[in-house]
Amino acid sequence: MDIPIAKPPLTIRLCGPRGFCAGVDRAIQIVVLALKGYGAPVYVRHEIVHNRYVVEGLEAKGAIFVEELDEIPPEHRQQPVVFSAHGVPKSVPEDATARNLFFLDATCPLVSKVHKQAMRHQRLGRHVILIGHAGHPEVIGTMGQLPEGTVSLVETIEDADVYEPADPDNLGFVTQTTLSVDDTAGVIKRLQERFPNLTAPSADSICYATTNRQEAVKQAAPGCDLFIVVGAPNSSNSKRLVEVALRAGAQKSMLVQRASEIDWADIGDIATLGLSAGASAPEVIVNEIIEAFKARFATSLELAEFSIENEHFLVNRELRPIELTTEDMAWVNG
Repeated sequence: MDIPIAKPPLTIRLCGPRGFCAGVDRAIQIVVLALKGYGAPVYVRHEIVHNRYVVEGLEAKGAIFVEELDEIPPEHRQQPVVFSAHGVPKSVPEDATARNLFFLDATCPLVSKVHKQAMRHQRLGRHVILIGHAGHPEVIGTMGQLPEGTVSLVETIEDADVYEPADPDNLGFVTQTTLSVDDTAGVIKRLQERFPNLTAPSADSICYATTNRQEAVKQAAPGCDLFIVVGAPNSSNSKRLVEVALRAGAQKSMLVQRASEIDWADIGDIATLGLSAGASAPEVIVNEIIEAFKARFATSLELAEFSIENEHFLVNRELRPIELTTEDMAWVNG
């Protein structure tokens, strides 16, 4: 008779908050509501959020993702086109208007706030320093709010050391919303040391969700043999969580999109697992990963809760009459 092998014990520290922020939830709702209200296809310029599960789920419902507006065929120009949560340069809605497209802007309101802060700096005669990652859609969108030559990108402390503005006494800064809080503080400090008259934005540019998720990971990481962050490799806020976990004391940290990506042979002997999810990662995948560990370990769950989020952003006015049910979002909410 086979004697069952006892599963090794494992404590899972589940971070809270984790996963979808209000801006991501709103963006996905916009696509779902547009499909319900106007029928398929609904076009989406770029990934609505940085998560393949979400993108593929919306494609299955009738969304078509395009890189540029000229990919939308003439016969579908009356169908909605949605701009991603990361924001777009001013030239994109101008192009959509010129093409007589019906567009819905899903830019996160907190990203829009950064746009307004940058434009205010520029309107008041300040050259704008944007702290962020080159090539990220949010950075492209923010820089695209301003006339060419009025904004400079600074990524690191080293960049801040060598930056030479034309007028050092007339500078204002904003930041990408999904940066490492600690890294960004270092860049700002160096810029302020070099340019004492540097003007800060009227409110912190790094969004509440980024800050909350990083703080929860900082609390949970000490003593973790492994820390898993659910998120996509092109998700800035998810990658920052991996870095935060390592700095806060996790022995090892990794980014995974699905449970199928976990290399179980590489996991080794672990007693404590930290688990969080980037702001564009759905709860259904967090549950999937917990179940994968339950199949291999005798698990106990601890909640490492930093704060409770209750923010909610309204969808576009055109979509508010359309009813959104719990069932419509069950595929991502778990």
